[in-house]
Amino acid sequence: MAFIDEVKIRVLAGSGGKGCISFRREKYVPFGGPNGGNGGDGGDVYLIATHDKTSLLDFKYRPKFEAERGEHGLGSDMYGRGGEDLKILVPLGTLVQDADTGETLVDLIEDGQTVLVAKGGRGGRGNLSYKTSTNRAPKTAEPGFPGEEHMLRLELKVLADIGLIGLPNAGKSSFLRVVSRATPKVADYPFTTLEPHLGVVEHKDQCFVVADLPGLIEGASEGAGLGHKFLRHVARNRILLHLVDISQSTDEIEKNVEVIRAELKEFDPELADREQFLVFTKIDLLSAEELIKKKKEIEERGLEGFYLSSHTNSGLENLLDELSVAAQSWQSEAPVRETENTDATSAVV
Repeated sequence: MAFIDEVKIRVLAGSGGKGCISFRREKYVPFGGPNGGNGGDGGDVYLIATHDKTSLLDFKYRPKFEAERGEHGLGSDMYGRGGEDLKILVPLGTLVQDADTGETLVDLIEDGQTVLVAKGGRGGRGNLSYKTSTNRAPKTAEPGFPGEEHMLRLELKVLADIGLIGLPNAGKSSFLRVVSRATPKVADYPFTTLEPHLGVVEHKDQCFVVADLPGLIEGASEGAGLGHKFLRHVARNRILLHLVDISQSTDEIEKNVEVIRAELKEFDPELADREQFLVFTKIDLLSAEELIKKKKEIEERGLEGFYLSSHTNSGLENLLDELSVAAQSWQSEAPVRETENTDATSAVV
């Protein structure tokens, strides 16, 4: 299934039903009073965040959503039925913006969080509502009022506790496969991962979500490669695991570490300050003597981190122990937001 993380949709609330002009017509009451009912209100449109959805793919093929209109009023004091509200499910981590102004409306990061994005039109009043002491037989009724209409831009930013970053082919997908039940594609060539994959890791009574994100390349902050599509998701993560292929030369390792750090800082200076662990992968490709030598060279460059192999599981336990300790402090914290927004459980666009 394709991963779609940015779409535009059009939402239309239901229009209100027309008010009715009607008079009582009974056998012995030839000139009865007004009895035209009001039209029903149009249905509202809501967005609801749910963990059951992981992509915006559905919206690519259905860009228009319209709530039900209210029914017209009828005679005999019969009011029209209100239109059904339309509730649209979106993935957790969906940022909702006004597509015309670019204004951020709400950041949906909690399961069940609901926001009203288009208000239904009010139903028109029937002539019964116009009856007064001086106008006993009004022949006036209101048409239904139109519902609100908006163009929205939905942008999905993956919600995960830990984000895996690094150059293409650094071993991120292999790491996620071995620590969780996720099954991202793994191969020995760049850009195997073209979309985010999430895995749930359980270790020592702690549970946290890890995201395998597409690899960065130099110039990503300016849109090169997968660029902004990748960095958009990094902003949600509490901790970044920066994976580096240790089989490269020490000079290449140092350069590649700096490339990633520079791209994060260029895209968002706050990301450069996000808690980050260096993880040197593929240690199984080195002999014991080569690994000792490479560790010494890396440390002499001022780089410290974890050393592991996703093939032999060597070093995994130490890293997961460290992450489990960190996870204990996340239980009572809210998910990471990109921008501050008030709770929008009943906000109106």
